[in-house]
Amino acid sequence: MRKAMIIGCPGSGKSTFARGLQAATGLPLYHLDMLYWNADRTTVPKEVFCRRLREILETDAWIIDGNYGSTMEMRLEKCDTVFFLDYPTEVCLDGIHARFGKPRADMPWIETEEDTEFLNFIKAFEAESRPTILTLLEKHPEKQTVIFRSREESATYLQSL
Repeated sequence: MRKAMIIGCPGSGKSTFARGLQAATGLPLYHLDMLYWNADRTTVPKEVFCRRLREILETDAWIIDGNYGSTMEMRLEKCDTVFFLDYPTEVCLDGIHARFGKPRADMPWIETEEDTEFLNFIKAFEAESRPTILTLLEKHPEKQTVIFRSREESATYLQSL
């Protein structure tokens, strides 16, 4: 494994898993949220985000944490390994609530309150985003794909490295 992408519903623990994977492998870690968001909760222009991402994709090794459906295929084409944290909605909602008020290396601000639109996105993820992800993964059978159904599965995997 030299180029790994980590995807899953918000709150699933992608960034936590990514940090564990980085610790185990020594590969450079990039968080898509840090490429896309400014500290004032504004976004960079799409072309800036895509340029930043393309620069990373052209390097020899990386771990990229985040979904961003518009660039998922681009990352799938360049990676050799995909980790999909495919957890139940309630687990993801619990993950969102657990991170309130905590500084995070993967986000340029501290979440302090509920965002109804974001929570609705999480509640709709299984029906709306998950099928698209599974279809994309099916289009790339040449990739090593690891799907975790629980936090325990992903923790056990990291411990095995």
